[in-house]
Amino acid sequence: MSAGANRVEDAADAGHVTPAAGRTPAASTAQAWRVVVGFGVVSLAADMVYEGARSIYGPLLASLGASAVVVGLITGAGEAAALLLRLVSGPMADRTRRYWTLTIVGYGLTAVCVPLLAVTPILGGAGLAVAAVLILAERLGKAIRSPAKSALLADAASRVGMGRGVGVHKALDQVGAFAGPLLVAAVVAVTAGALWPGLAVLTVPAVVAMLLLITLRVRARTSPAERDASTTSGAEAKTGREPLPGRFHWFAAAMAVCTAGLVTFGLIGFHLVRAGVVATAAVPLMYATAMAAGGLAALVTGVLYDKAGPWVLVALPAMIAVVPPLAFGGGLSAAVFGVVVWGAAAGLQDSTVKAMVADLVPRERRATAYGIFAAVQGAGALAGGAAAGLLYDRSVPSLIIAVVLTQAVALLMLFGVLTRTRQHRREPT
Repeated sequence: MSAGANRVEDAADAGHVTPAAGRTPAASTAQAWRVVVGFGVVSLAADMVYEGARSIYGPLLASLGASAVVVGLITGAGEAAALLLRLVSGPMADRTRRYWTLTIVGYGLTAVCVPLLAVTPILGGAGLAVAAVLILAERLGKAIRSPAKSALLADAASRVGMGRGVGVHKALDQVGAFAGPLLVAAVVAVTAGALWPGLAVLTVPAVVAMLLLITLRVRARTSPAERDASTTSGAEAKTGREPLPGRFHWFAAAMAVCTAGLVTFGLIGFHLVRAGVVATAAVPLMYATAMAAGGLAALVTGVLYDKAGPWVLVALPAMIAVVPPLAFGGGLSAAVFGVVVWGAAAGLQDSTVKAMVADLVPRERRATAYGIFAAVQGAGALAGGAAAGLLYDRSVPSLIIAVVLTQAVALLMLFGVLTRTRQHRREPT
């Protein structure tokens, strides 16, 4: 790779990219912020669509004749597909450089499939099968777009501060995750419990998301990742086929252990209702509170990441470790605080952690890295979710102890990664 390319890559690692010829740094920064905020607003609208729908997937499938086992299989298969198929879509994005195309196709599947769920109740016996296909197709859309979109976002965020840019995007994303279920719940309440109107109304944010995404694509200049595909020399292109750094794999493993210890909100809600801490109707409100906490945590930790460096991430294992004692071991006040910490940890995982991923790998391999990272986290979530359920049935203290021990391991692994990263940055280039 040329010395000039090395300087650009070094600047990207520091949170800045050399502006294009003829453009001032201020203009380059403003353009980058437009992309960051644009993607944030697109995610806001799209999250209203699929988070709103996911909030009633269970009741919808049950109304179509599904048993609890079938509901679990459909939704579980959907989540597995959304994570594991990124192992394919991530490398595909880096290999073809079709980042925008994959992003638009992925969002398009969500925008089409979710509103179509509104017609499944009138399809009779075929309704359940059609609903299953649409839910799986929507999750396929998530798998297709996520690595490519994350690479485009990271490229823009590197020009405004990686942590800050990703944090702002995540905060806007969380607004949609908060508003979508509330919108669906309000429509279902107004229509005396009918589910299809709540799904049909999601057509509006779906259309808005696609219009905003197309507008963003038209107004955004060609991304550096795509531009590099046509101007990179053969020697530089070879970099895209080199193995990802070992530090990335260790970081992915550490974050998988963190994810394994982060008990699901489903288990938290199950406990709060069974233990009589809150009424069933209050659980969605607590989830909304967690989403708000996640958005705030993304903003705060993103700024700290840019100012203090990746050591801010050592707070994640500690946050995860205190969730079970608070959520499962106390009264209402402790449970609310535990849910807030849970939301903050989830927000940090989906924002500042992704900023670290972008800084650990070459720019031309980011989509591949995001795909691998999501799959590893998915494996951690699957293993941790199963273990948490078994331990909870045995005894809450055993669950608390297990989470604390896993997070101690995660903290040691994270210290190792951060130490090696600091040493790597000090080495002369």
